[in-house]
Amino acid sequence: METNFLSIREHAYRYLKELILEGHYKPGDRLIERELAVKLNISRTPIREALFRLESQGFVKTVPRKGVIVSNISDEDIMEVFTILSSLEVLAAKLAAKKMTDEIQKEFDEKIEELLYIEEHSDETFENEHIEMNLLLYKAARSPKLFEILSGLTDYIHMSANMGYETPGRRKESLREHIEIMKAVRNKEIEMSEYLTKIHIENSRRAYMNYIEKRKEKTT
Repeated sequence: METNFLSIREHAYRYLKELILEGHYKPGDRLIERELAVKLNISRTPIREALFRLESQGFVKTVPRKGVIVSNISDEDIMEVFTILSSLEVLAAKLAAKKMTDEIQKEFDEKIEELLYIEEHSDETFENEHIEMNLLLYKAARSPKLFEILSGLTDYIHMSANMGYETPGRRKESLREHIEIMKAVRNKEIEMSEYLTKIHIENSRRAYMNYIEKRKEKTT
């Protein structure tokens, strides 16, 4: 029973977080326990647990007389993440290339093959692959503290990437950049790994800035 309850709670949390990250729930939208419980066909307790967890991470907040609403994660917050990534993700790529082992190389080969298949056939599943690729890169750096910091930014990376994908062609461009980064790291090309990661982060930042400009144009 306990295992089942935890499974339901985790499902509710991931489901709600995904809807927020994908933009289905906008900043200011109310999240009503009763309605969400009916929608997911579960009790209100795991919904309440999920909302509490999301609030602790800053994705939602409780407002008097309104209840729980989706937080407005500012553009400044996202830009700060890009600043952090420009240093720490580049460091992760460098360490991963430097510390590459035969075992991790095999994992990289499998991931590269998956990414090449997606590039050739469809890029619809790239969002999940993007997260998995990042986590593999962070793991390969073999720095527990660095892994902890970067994996904690995964949700923000996911959110900013989805917004950046609004720029025509950016999704496929990003996929190609990830493939080249993975190849360089896998082949222990330290300087190339750093360079390609820097370029990728800068291109992602520009795509996000383009999204911001387009959004401002629509509201003026």
